[in-house]
Amino acid sequence: MAGLGQIGADVEGALERVSVPAYVVDRHGVIRWINAAAERLVGDVRGKQMTTPLAPEERRRGREVFARNLLGPPGGSDNRAVLLNAEGERFTAELSAVPLANGEQVIGVFGQFKHVEEKPPPPPHPKLTPRQSEVLRLLDQGRSTEQMATELHLSIDTVRNHIRGLLRALGVHSRLEAVAVAHRDQVAVEHRDQAFAN
Repeated sequence: MAGLGQIGADVEGALERVSVPAYVVDRHGVIRWINAAAERLVGDVRGKQMTTPLAPEERRRGREVFARNLLGPPGGSDNRAVLLNAEGERFTAELSAVPLANGEQVIGVFGQFKHVEEKPPPPPHPKLTPRQSEVLRLLDQGRSTEQMATELHLSIDTVRNHIRGLLRALGVHSRLEAVAVAHRDQVAVEHRDQAFAN
């Protein structure tokens, strides 16, 4: 099959105009390029660290996923993340990223937004660490311990430790109770915010 360079196409121009948000991050974690569709989602983040558009509780995991994409298998990875748009509002998206190679050397990561959810995700629970918030979000989506370990790239024992920690922090005894309490607390925060707005 002929390489893209051999057909004489303006691939970068096409990527710039395509409606799927796309980005390139160099090996140092600096966002070097985003297309117009990505800029509409997260603002102009060129020249900033790849963690900039991520919600604060997602930044540690974002760095871990980025490092795996640089050092891991050439197939890259698909991940779900909470990001901030240009106005600082939270949204959830599925991202697909693959290493960019120059010969044998990986020089960065190319990624695309696979899916952007319309409903904004809730803010992290104030009693939980960022990692516990991630685990709670996955519990809310019905993920098993094994699925969470795979998605978070953690051992099953580590995920169980995070679950125990979040149960203690929320003062509950089961995963179901944790999700219910988190929803109750979220509704209370929303009502309080509405009361202050009025």
